[in-house]
Amino acid sequence: MTSSVNKVLIVGGGFTGMSTAILLSKQGIEVHLVELDEKWKTDGAGITVSGPSLRAIEQIGLIDEFRRHGAICQNVDMLTADGTFLRQIVTPAVPGSSITGGGGIMRPVLAGILAEKVQQSGVHVHLGCTYETLTEQEDGMKALLTDGSEHVFDMVLAADGVFSKTREQYFAGAPVPQYTGQVVWRAVVERHGLERPALFYGSNGKLGFTPVSSTHMYLNYTEQRPQKSRIADEELLPYLQNLIAPFTAPVIEAVKAELSETSSILARPLEGMIMPRSWFKGRILLMGDAVHATTPHLASGAGMGHEDAVVIADEIASGGTVEEIFTRFENRRWPRCSMIVTNSKRLGEIEQTGGSKVEHIQVMALTMSALMAPI
Repeated sequence: MTSSVNKVLIVGGGFTGMSTAILLSKQGIEVHLVELDEKWKTDGAGITVSGPSLRAIEQIGLIDEFRRHGAICQNVDMLTADGTFLRQIVTPAVPGSSITGGGGIMRPVLAGILAEKVQQSGVHVHLGCTYETLTEQEDGMKALLTDGSEHVFDMVLAADGVFSKTREQYFAGAPVPQYTGQVVWRAVVERHGLERPALFYGSNGKLGFTPVSSTHMYLNYTEQRPQKSRIADEELLPYLQNLIAPFTAPVIEAVKAELSETSSILARPLEGMIMPRSWFKGRILLMGDAVHATTPHLASGAGMGHEDAVVIADEIASGGTVEEIFTRFENRRWPRCSMIVTNSKRLGEIEQTGGSKVEHIQVMALTMSALMAPI
């Protein structure tokens, strides 16, 4: 088949947009990426990356950089709040890849790796910029950018995040992300000898650690909070210290002694949604969090965006009209993305209501098994 795609506009310079830009540039496509943040900066602490998500990062061509700057570990330990060992979850080899296990990395570090690769790929990056107007015409999509430049693109790939401007403007009636009743806490600390990811189960919740480099790991704790509210920056440290106070395992006691205002403490309300089909309109396609924002229960939020990039690049390479490409993309992505969003939401509901731990384990196990399938 002959591809009808030679010039593409990508809206949003996050993980999804950057991954897509890298892969399309490899096909010789002229790629323009617009990003509103003129500093192109990604905030955040650590990020857990599942094995299937690492497979997508490998397909993008960045697994060596991930290994150098992040951490890939096998298996996950489960323990009580005082450190008594319960069991170990085995993380199998991921089919179609060199990956065994899962990974962790600092979010700004991963963003930096992607941004450097984008620049090396010859992508036209427009920082502090977005589109002013998008106008469908016979030969493509005419885009007036806010930097004053004007272009005609074969397609527009909108990866402009959870609160997507493109979804709001061009997809009337589309759902918006909803608060789920949980807040995830993160902080960056030293590894204190921790060899692999670990989950500590206490009476008031679950405290986890994921290595993100050879020297550091990130703490994550999910708090049940029915009403969405903001915690002042000066209250973050004492609030987190209070949340983890009941956990007394030796490694956690070491973390308690280390925690300070410099520990990159973040508290993020969890929001999610899956947009009903169709995800495209004319020459505009929604991707990543703009269309399937999920909570972090299955460590697949960013990974779904990386997979989107792999699939759209694959479908463009397969050729056909823009509508045919978008339809094949959606047919491949809908089952997997809807499963992730739906099952992540269910895990959160079980945690909030004190529901069945057996169901919680089953949902996690079945979903992670399904994610091993090819994307």
